[in-house]
Amino acid sequence: MRFLGSRGLIAAAALAGTLVTAPAAEAAPASCAVADAMVSAGNYWLEHGTNLAAPDWQNATFHVGNLATVRTTGVSNHKTLPWAKANGYLLQNDPKRPFFPDFEAAGEAYLDLYTYFHPDPPILADLRSRISAEVASVAQGHDDYWNYVDALNMAMPSFARIGLLDQDESILDTMQKLFHHAEKEIGLFDEATGLWYRDARYVGTGTFWARGNGWALAALTKVLQVLPASDPRRPEYLRVFTKMANTLRFTQRGDGFWNSDLLRPWHYGGPESSGTAMFTYGLAWGVNAGILDAARFRPVVDRGWKALSTKALRPDGRFGYVQPVGAAPGPAKPADTAAYGVGAFLLTGQQVANLTPGC
Repeated sequence: MRFLGSRGLIAAAALAGTLVTAPAAEAAPASCAVADAMVSAGNYWLEHGTNLAAPDWQNATFHVGNLATVRTTGVSNHKTLPWAKANGYLLQNDPKRPFFPDFEAAGEAYLDLYTYFHPDPPILADLRSRISAEVASVAQGHDDYWNYVDALNMAMPSFARIGLLDQDESILDTMQKLFHHAEKEIGLFDEATGLWYRDARYVGTGTFWARGNGWALAALTKVLQVLPASDPRRPEYLRVFTKMANTLRFTQRGDGFWNSDLLRPWHYGGPESSGTAMFTYGLAWGVNAGILDAARFRPVVDRGWKALSTKALRPDGRFGYVQPVGAAPGPAKPADTAAYGVGAFLLTGQQVANLTPGC
């Protein structure tokens, strides 16, 4: 269940363009093991994590998950709003790379704050300004900003949600141009395998990075959650999502994890939790939404969650086996953890809770 609050329901309804009349759901009960795991992992990171202040992509991923925990469990550690305020609700900025997608990732956390908790216009001011400027730049022919697969998660959900919130087709059209350039013109999406290459350097190499594909599946999941069924861009996003899902169903390891190098189990063959978390998140949402067949995909989700919650998550709340920052497949040790891995785990819990009796 998701704990939205009355203002959150109103804002969510505005975003989706529909009227919500049902009352807010109650918080998940104390007997929900999924909720317990989420709270434990989030609190451990806030107590023991590093570099918690910056509005970077790592902290943004954590705070998107942290707010998902509040909405799922009703339990708040009251850390995301102070983090956002301390950063002035600003995105990272570099004049040499004005539209670098990593610098836009905090926008999704700000959108969640605005949509579900604090609908105050200043929260979205910098994000709106950045997206507006990027729309103008793409209109001038610069459509290559999303030239690595991580970019889809860092920027695409914010484009979709601001475009819908402001009823601005130019934003949604720009999102599609940037996606098409990455998917087709650079060729990052491999139709034969249903997987994404990390960037142009890897096209044709057969190297498909779990976390990179996790970013892609997470981005598509978030966009499909908000795009109306009638949106002309939706069918292609849904096609890619389902094609990825079918490949991932067959590449999951017996222990519930996915390999860091998806099609080469002998290459860094140990558990890796950040890609596994994002895959489990996307597939769980697909089952919840009725997009993926439950008989085929629910067992995949269950195995993924069991791996994440019983092996990657330690009893003290440390979430391990997170491959360190990189741009290619690599090893992950039991104690390796990071903000983005924890955030992905929390997002996964939100969707798994919706599938779990008693939660």
